[in-house]
Amino acid sequence: MDIRLRAGRGDDAGAITALVNSAYRGDTGRQGWTTEADLLDGSRISLANVQALLADADCTLLLGEAGGRLVACVELRRTGGQLYIGMLSVAPGLQGRGIGSLLMEAAEDHARRLGLDSLAMLVISRRHELIAWYLRQGFLPTGETRAFRFADASFGIPRLPLEFMVLEKPLHGGSL
Repeated sequence: MDIRLRAGRGDDAGAITALVNSAYRGDTGRQGWTTEADLLDGSRISLANVQALLADADCTLLLGEAGGRLVACVELRRTGGQLYIGMLSVAPGLQGRGIGSLLMEAAEDHARRLGLDSLAMLVISRRHELIAWYLRQGFLPTGETRAFRFADASFGIPRLPLEFMVLEKPLHGGSL
């Protein structure tokens, strides 16, 4: 599958919101392996949150398109000497075809262009299969966890107590 990568624009907000929510929640999310439908109710992200990310100068939403259709995206946010990776989403029917790995390689390239030392991300600690995938991508657990607390329910309503595991990946051959 030929994937074209580009930075998101304001007029992409609706398509990004639909893609992310389909990859993580509801019945469509169950078609892929990245679903959080058993852990959280509600949407993964709101249109207003996506619009805010697109307007943020420190954030790039990298999009993957195939045949003129949005099939993947990832949030890339500069935070100090790291690039925060968030919201990695691949259309449920296309998961397992290397598209996520392609986006991760592009994220690393983006971080290197910015002169950053590492990548960082938060993953719900109950997402063992997803954590295992990120470990295969070279991420390492830092031992740090963070509470899953959002004042805005547009990120989802937990069905049970959740926490995030912090993962990092050094980019210059160093260790964490």
